[in-house]
Amino acid sequence: MEERFIYCGTKKLRCGYTTGSCAAAAARAAAEALLTGQEIRYADILLPKGEHLRLDIFKCIISRESALCSVIKDSGDDPDITNGIEITAEVSMTDSGVEIVGGKGVGTVTKAGLDQPVGEAAINSVPRKMIAQAVGEAAEMHEYHGGFRVVISVPKGEELARKTFNPRIGIFGGISIIGTTGIVEPMSSSAIVETIRTEANIRKKEGRKALILTVGNYSEKFIAENHPKLSEQCVMCSNFIGDAIDIGITLGFRNILIYGHIGKLVKLGAGIMNTHSSYADGRMETLMTCGVLAGADNSILCRLNDCATTDAALDILYESGNAERITEILTQRIHGYLQARTKGEAKIGAVIFSYQHDLLLKTEYADEILHIAEE
Repeated sequence: MEERFIYCGTKKLRCGYTTGSCAAAAARAAAEALLTGQEIRYADILLPKGEHLRLDIFKCIISRESALCSVIKDSGDDPDITNGIEITAEVSMTDSGVEIVGGKGVGTVTKAGLDQPVGEAAINSVPRKMIAQAVGEAAEMHEYHGGFRVVISVPKGEELARKTFNPRIGIFGGISIIGTTGIVEPMSSSAIVETIRTEANIRKKEGRKALILTVGNYSEKFIAENHPKLSEQCVMCSNFIGDAIDIGITLGFRNILIYGHIGKLVKLGAGIMNTHSSYADGRMETLMTCGVLAGADNSILCRLNDCATTDAALDILYESGNAERITEILTQRIHGYLQARTKGEAKIGAVIFSYQHDLLLKTEYADEILHIAEE
């Protein structure tokens, strides 16, 4: 593969390629091997944006009725769990058309709202087009006018899938073959955001009246303990709160509720909608601002500045008797920024908690949305 790079801040990072690109290249090589009877060492495929990509073929096995080729996925400098896995395509001839099916290690769709219908292999539409085009080019090159059956497999896919979101969103038995551009850009948030969109769409197809967003394991534990009916409705958005809100509105949700530990959601009080520390911190600055508005003593505010965690800051606020007023102001600010994000297109609320301090805060619409979600 010709190496491609992007810059992330000051770092030069090497791009990789998607499972969809690997499947298409393996299918192209297998089709050529089947038609020529010769071992194929590399395959050229066309990416969705019109670029060409050449990938090395790891394995090529030719039998009387089919040919099997494989590609080893290279994710570049992206910390992708699928990096290094083998993706295979076994191609056989048919009378006409291109049939694409999932083999061992490719998951099966079990819930509505995903890219493919329930019961189909989790090979998304863009990779399917790439695979069909790849084998079609091989047929044209060798003047073959029949069809193909293409079986995409991932030998270690079932084991790998347990470490992904697939079981959560309704894909069982293996991984998904995905990719919209064919290229993996390191440190890209697009894959996470698309996972949020997929899971939210499933909730919409289930007929849920509210979109329940969680930011991590603490959130899901809290919901399981306090609102067990909501456990199966949750969509984990991690740090991507703003993106998740936008997705909910786009999908037509008119009620959105966010659950999170104060260590994350305190940032909403400053309008920070991506809570990853690499984007912004602002935890203590937000609490200090609330402290100023609450009339807290200057010495208390200075102590907050030295805290490493929100719970440590709460220790100081409880000791000084300022916690109730400051968290009240924080809750109001979070409410205001959430309304600004939705612009009246959805009713939105937040539930903020801390196990260490038995803290529970709710913005103005939280209880109303909670009631709708539990109906």
